[in-house]
Amino acid sequence: MQIFYQKSMLLAFVESTKTADLSIGFVPTMGALHEGHLSLMQQSLKENDVTIVSIFVNPTQFNNPEDLKKYPRTLETDIEKINNLNKNIVVFAPSVEEIYGNTTTKNVFAFDGLEFEMEGKQRPGHFDGVGTVVKKLFEMTQPNKAYFGEKDFQQLQIIKKLVLHNHIPVEIVPCPIFREPNGLAMSSRNERLTQEDREKSAIIFKVLQRVCEKSKKETLANISDWVSSQFKDLKGFELEYFEIARETDLKSVKILTPDDQYRAFIAVFVNNIRLIDNISLK
Repeated sequence: MQIFYQKSMLLAFVESTKTADLSIGFVPTMGALHEGHLSLMQQSLKENDVTIVSIFVNPTQFNNPEDLKKYPRTLETDIEKINNLNKNIVVFAPSVEEIYGNTTTKNVFAFDGLEFEMEGKQRPGHFDGVGTVVKKLFEMTQPNKAYFGEKDFQQLQIIKKLVLHNHIPVEIVPCPIFREPNGLAMSSRNERLTQEDREKSAIIFKVLQRVCEKSKKETLANISDWVSSQFKDLKGFELEYFEIARETDLKSVKILTPDDQYRAFIAVFVNNIRLIDNISLK
C-alpha cells in the first residue's frame, strides 16, 4: 500500500500514472472514515485503474475554531480500513503546510449563488474553504473521476460549479447517502455523539421521510411548521434550519411544480454537535 505525505511524491506518482495511460479515481476525505467513505472508494475501484484517497482536515473550511479543534483525527485507523478494503488504494495524507505552504489562506469563489443558501448562510466563507482545497487537490491528483457523497448535497453542487467555472477536466460522480441501521446519515461527526444521542438522532431521517410523504398532499408552510414542532421540546436537540429547495439552484421554494426536482434539507444540533441530512422529494 502506497502512502504519500509529501506533495512532490504524489505528483511524481500521478505523472507516472498518466504516462502509463491509466485512469485515476479520486476520493477526497477529512478522515474519520466510515462505511460511506468506503463505498465511494469501492465505486472508484470499479471504474478506474488507480484510486487515490486523500485524508486531510482542511482548516480553511471551518468558521468555528472549536469545531476544527474537536474534529476527529484517526489517521492510523483510517489507513487500516483502507488497507483492509484494497491494498492497491493510494493514500495522500499531507500536513497543512504541504497543502497551503506558510500562509493558510483561502480563495474567494463565485458559485452562481449556491454559496449563499443554507450552509452558506450559517457558515460564512465555508464554501470558499472547500473550493480552495478541492481545487488544489484536483490539480495534484489530476483525476478522471472524483467521488462525492450526496449527504453534503450542497457541497456536491458547489464542486460541480467549481469544475465548470475553472475548466477542470474531471467527472464529478455523486454517490448515495450511506446510513446507520437506524437511518442516521453516516458522518465523521457521529463519532462525537454518545450512544444515547446516536440512537435518538434517528429522528432526523424519520422526519425527512415523513416530509417526503407530506409533500404530496400538504402545503410546504404546514410541513415546515410540523418539522419545527418535532424538535421544539426534544431535549438536547436544536433545529438550525429546515428548507425545501430546488436541486439545481438550491433556492428555497413555497410550492412544488412538476417541472423541477426538489430536496428537503435539514441541520440539527444534537447537544452542540451539528448534523446535516437531506432527502429527494421525487
